[in-house]
Amino acid sequence: MPSRFMVCIMSGTRSKLALFLCGCYVVALGAHTGEECVARHHEAESYVAAVYEHPSILSPNPLALTSRQQALELMNQNLDIYEQQVMTAAQKGVQIMVFPEDGIHGFNFTRTSIYPFLDFMPSPQVVRWNPCLEPHRFNDTEVLQRLSCMAIKGDMFLVANLGTKQPCHINDPGCPDDGRYQFNTDVVFSSNGTLVDRYRKHNLYFEAAFDVPLQVDHTTFDTPFAGRFGVFTCFDILFFSPAVRLLRDYEVKHVVYPTAWMNQLPLLAAIEIQKAFAVAFGVNVLAANVHHPVLGMTGSGIHTPLKSFWYHDMENPNGRLIIAQVAKNPVGLIDAENATGEMDPSHSKFLKILSGDPYCEKDAQEVHCDEATKWNRNALPIFHSEMMYDNFTLVPVWGKEGYLHVCSNGLCCYLLYERPTVSEELYALGVFDGLHTVHGTYYIQVCALVRCGGLGFDTCGQEITEATGIFEFHLWGNFSTSYIFPLFLTSGMTLDVPDQLGWENDHYFLRKSGLSSGLVTAALYGRLYERD
Repeated sequence: MPSRFMVCIMSGTRSKLALFLCGCYVVALGAHTGEECVARHHEAESYVAAVYEHPSILSPNPLALTSRQQALELMNQNLDIYEQQVMTAAQKGVQIMVFPEDGIHGFNFTRTSIYPFLDFMPSPQVVRWNPCLEPHRFNDTEVLQRLSCMAIKGDMFLVANLGTKQPCHINDPGCPDDGRYQFNTDVVFSSNGTLVDRYRKHNLYFEAAFDVPLQVDHTTFDTPFAGRFGVFTCFDILFFSPAVRLLRDYEVKHVVYPTAWMNQLPLLAAIEIQKAFAVAFGVNVLAANVHHPVLGMTGSGIHTPLKSFWYHDMENPNGRLIIAQVAKNPVGLIDAENATGEMDPSHSKFLKILSGDPYCEKDAQEVHCDEATKWNRNALPIFHSEMMYDNFTLVPVWGKEGYLHVCSNGLCCYLLYERPTVSEELYALGVFDGLHTVHGTYYIQVCALVRCGGLGFDTCGQEITEATGIFEFHLWGNFSTSYIFPLFLTSGMTLDVPDQLGWENDHYFLRKSGLSSGLVTAALYGRLYERD
């Protein structure tokens, strides 16, 4: 199945998508190692990055109280795997490597039961420290010491996630009753083992064991091979701080992103949102997820705006090491404002519709005109269905071609499409404009073209991964935010890239032709952070 392969995609700004499988081979380093895939392009303008999707060894009972020694025994099993992967990556010239959130200690702890798993974390802004070379400087830093030594052995920058503790004084108004802060923490080590910086997760996802930092960390670090990187974790990707602020205010072109993400289709699969973030902001995203398919956790990748090298597998129990050469200066998708070249008929029709002019076609005998405001809109039933726990308003997508629209609150979504053949599947155009309140609270505006789970309207929004419907289409909406993430999945959990994205006449649009496989989801996922 396509979902069981590490896949790479490439797209030129004006060329059709090129899809290929990388040459992958098994790395024989033990039961817990995965497979490796290396993708390369111009070395002088790039750096070599790696992410590892880790099938972490978990505590059999995370709620039980344990000793520091027992906690270290478990964590060292995971760190042994990390070290194997670092040495494999080092042989390929990797310069920076990212490991997932919760990969060392696991998850589902209480505040008390996680305590033996926590390392003491001094502030890198206050203390310059190399844990590998100065192991006795601070107590309870065994995990930091091992990670620091790995960075030295691999001669690479290393990014990992662990739980940390920080004592606080009773006079501190934010100090918890037990006298300490506990943080979900990303750490960055340079190639000489120095602790460069840390990031303490701000947007926790039902993590009772950890505290939210009193101030948001906007963590960046500079490298000699690619300039400035930013750091954030998992659920942070859906919020303004720190993710968007890092890119807006700190000149970040590359993001390292440890995550422990449970996939939720059709709009928030791990690789789907990772890629969308890279495209939306024109940055590189190095994303490492944990690998627990039984929990719905898989999906890692090295994403540029135009290319992705990713892994998603809900069947194989093994992890995966992904290695790729990444452009130092990422190039974004072409925008409507600077598009050049001959305009194809579908885009001409799209622009005519946006301008409010009737669209006219000329055949050998006469000219036929349809009023854009009336064509194909009135005969279709409007229905509601739950998608991602939100009540979407939808219209069915029937026939070989059409121009549809559907509205909710202030958002109207539009679809102009053609299909070479009509598959025996139901597709729908859906809209949601409102506050999402399940598994987090945040305001979204969404225009989505989705394959439904069956032929009934009530199946639209169900989680599916396979599809056969091929479309050439424009999808657009009158969004009231500039923060719009293009979500694009085809059959077999395959990422695809739009041909064009951008603003036209106060509407944001996505354009695509030449799909290589059936469409599962094409969506514009807008975030209105100020309404959260």
